[in-house]
Amino acid sequence: MSKPLIVGSVAYTPNVVTIWEGMRDYFGDGQAEMDFVLFSNYGRQVDALLDQTIDLAWNTNLAWVRTVLQTRGECRAIAMRDTDTVFQTVIVARAGAGADGLESIRGKRLALGSKDSAQAAILPLHYLKREGVDVDDVDLIRINSDIGKHGDTGRSELDALSAVLDDRADFAALGINTWNGIGREELMPGAFEAVWESPTYSHCNFTALPGLSDDRVAPWLDALFAMDWDNPAHQPILEMEGLRTWVPPKLDGYTSLFEAVDEQGISPRW
Repeated sequence: MSKPLIVGSVAYTPNVVTIWEGMRDYFGDGQAEMDFVLFSNYGRQVDALLDQTIDLAWNTNLAWVRTVLQTRGECRAIAMRDTDTVFQTVIVARAGAGADGLESIRGKRLALGSKDSAQAAILPLHYLKREGVDVDDVDLIRINSDIGKHGDTGRSELDALSAVLDDRADFAALGINTWNGIGREELMPGAFEAVWESPTYSHCNFTALPGLSDDRVAPWLDALFAMDWDNPAHQPILEMEGLRTWVPPKLDGYTSLFEAVDEQGISPRW
């Protein structure tokens, strides 16, 4: 019997353990056993993948870009969540502020999330530049609450929302998950309104190196894609991980982040 695939994931919240124990149990019932290793940050996880300590890395989009740059494009993405294909950045303001579009941010205060968060810091600046709003024309308030986790905890985005509520900022940059789950209604109903939403882009993916053979990864992928939302045994894991179905990677969805990393001189290493 072949040895199990070792998957790396970052422990950004306690339920990550529950998710991956559920995944291990699911794969343990078939012909594609896996186990997992948890890391405190994405830099360590990427290093472990490059060192071949792990077989697969469950990477954010920034971790993916950094892996591509460090391997000169020789790594490969093999799967992602359906929700990873339609990720967005949202710029919000206090309800009734009368702002509309990125141009309204010129000359105002914009709270950004952690500097290594693609959705709440890196891509917002990229989209501002693309719309002709120079960074020097915006008073940037950087909130680096969870460095190393690429914004996964959402804490810096909540801090950015608080900055708007406390009148320390006029706008806040969020990922769509934070906006849908917290900023829009649940905890702060009616407090904010979206003034701009980005085009969709790709977020997380399972990343492998070329040395991982198809013989090992193909059965694992078949089992991954076979997870079914309508199966009561599968649904809790899928729900906790924020998806309904696993899908092939949408690589063109990373173009904007590659451009942003280049524009902003972000290191390919952590």
